[in-house]
Amino acid sequence: MPLNRRKFLKKSAATGAGVAIAGAAAAPAAEAAEHKGPVKHVKRYSLTVMGTTDLHGHVFNWDYFKDAEYSDKAGNAQGLARISTLVDRIRAERGRCNTLLLDAGDTIQGTPLTYYYAKVDPITAKGGPVHPMAQAMNAIGYDAAALGNHEFNYGIETLRKFEDQLDFPLLGANAVDAKTLKPAFPPYFIKKFHVPGAKPVKVAVLGLTNPGIAIWDKAYVQGKLAFPGLEEQAAKWVPKLKSLGADVVVVSAHSGSSGTSSYGDQLPYVENAAANVAKQVPGIDAILVGHAHVEIPELKVTNDKTGKTVVLSEPLAYAERLSLFDIELVFAKGRWTVESVSSKVLNSNTVADDPKITKLLSDEHAKVVTYVNQVVGTATDTLTTVEARYKDAPIIDLITKVQEDVVKAALAGTEYASLPVIAQASPFSRTSEIPAGNVTIRDLSSLYVYDNTLVAKLLTGAQVRAYLEYSAEYYVQTAADAAVDVEKLTNAGDRPDYNYDYVSGLSYDIDIAQPAGSRIKNLTFGGAALDDAQKFVFAVNNYRANGGGAFPHVASAKELWAESTEIRTRIAEWVTTKGVLDPKDFASVDWKLTRNGTPVF
Repeated sequence: MPLNRRKFLKKSAATGAGVAIAGAAAAPAAEAAEHKGPVKHVKRYSLTVMGTTDLHGHVFNWDYFKDAEYSDKAGNAQGLARISTLVDRIRAERGRCNTLLLDAGDTIQGTPLTYYYAKVDPITAKGGPVHPMAQAMNAIGYDAAALGNHEFNYGIETLRKFEDQLDFPLLGANAVDAKTLKPAFPPYFIKKFHVPGAKPVKVAVLGLTNPGIAIWDKAYVQGKLAFPGLEEQAAKWVPKLKSLGADVVVVSAHSGSSGTSSYGDQLPYVENAAANVAKQVPGIDAILVGHAHVEIPELKVTNDKTGKTVVLSEPLAYAERLSLFDIELVFAKGRWTVESVSSKVLNSNTVADDPKITKLLSDEHAKVVTYVNQVVGTATDTLTTVEARYKDAPIIDLITKVQEDVVKAALAGTEYASLPVIAQASPFSRTSEIPAGNVTIRDLSSLYVYDNTLVAKLLTGAQVRAYLEYSAEYYVQTAADAAVDVEKLTNAGDRPDYNYDYVSGLSYDIDIAQPAGSRIKNLTFGGAALDDAQKFVFAVNNYRANGGGAFPHVASAKELWAESTEIRTRIAEWVTTKGVLDPKDFASVDWKLTRNGTPVF
């Protein structure tokens, strides 16, 4: 059986080895193909490694925000119930004793299902429920999973409870105790595969997580956990795994392959480092990639030191794909050697839900559907994010208004109560809609899809100006006489929508005919040109406050206040208190796109 964290820590303390060896359970003997050579038989073995990543709470092919089966233009299907069917099929084809099932992290955050069991009916309560993701993954029979950054969104207590509920280890070689720098989670997992007439094949799985946790969930991990770089930790652990007799080394990494970082130079470690690990660290055969939410059936990277090929694969997020690594080994001179590795992805839309998972979690699913469909108010107008990327939309103003109100109330009676409060918000979704009429928790949750919390920071007018200029880099420079295609107007430099911010309480133009850095025009506060020395209280989400998106000044600015209640919950409370959602209570046109002073729209 895999070691859990407590057993791992006890074992490592007793042996001084600092390692977690697990899974020497004798599987039924695998049929190894024998190839006759001119002199002797050559023993071969085929291993299949399956992998998921960025499940983000998707058990069923269900969209809680639309209260309907999930569907998209590409015909994708989501959910672990589909993955379970695919996994059963591969195990039947290859033999369960010849397969390994891994995940690369971001499991317990992302849907109302995961929110419900973290906050509404929390797994941490005395006699509380078993997390639906733990139930599903245990039932499917995962062997190991890497920690994702979103595992930390609800705090360490929730993460540890989830870890205790799993039948397999949560791996994180670069998640270390901040004081001792010793592993806070099992770094790796080893499993033996038995082959008739030969030594067992020893497979080691090294888990690596994302250094960005130190920024994104600073409030929970600062002073408790540290997250060094993937490359240096892989270089430390892979030789140890080899010395323990690992014939195959697989890395499960919650880190993309692009070599880029969203947090700039705030950390000395690369956010998307999986390909770097493959290039720099000898001895790795395959890497299951996560975090980036892209589909990579197979990426071959040459190791700089050995010249050997390392195969990477990233399955699409939300259980839409399953990565499949086929690893061929040959036995010679008393040891197993990896002869070849190939990978591909399987599509969840090719199979039906596994009835075993449907039956297991139908009650939990029904509870969450009931919860999100609670009516909390009525809307006088339909509000939508369809044009929110390029026009000041009332639906985003709702977010900034709620944040302003919460922060003003929190700072009442303090020395900062007299300062003006401004707020940021991003157009997270392109499809959110709050329909006229009854407003439900589901409607409001679809507007704010992340579990962000609210922070108040102290900024100057000059810093706010720099912040807006950085945000405006989101737009593609468009000449005054060029045709405007809204589909090509945004996401310059591949910047995602969630890294474009509105800022309320000011008035400004964004001149997209100008180069980045010179776009903010007519910036005023209270009807007058913005004073660079003016002080503002900036109501900002914790992701941005901690440096997410690498916006200038905000991460280093003085923090005046912070809370752990989700902004989404604050929006629901605000609407519930008002009873009526009327744009006149929150909407204002604070900004517009221009070209040489002429409005674009």
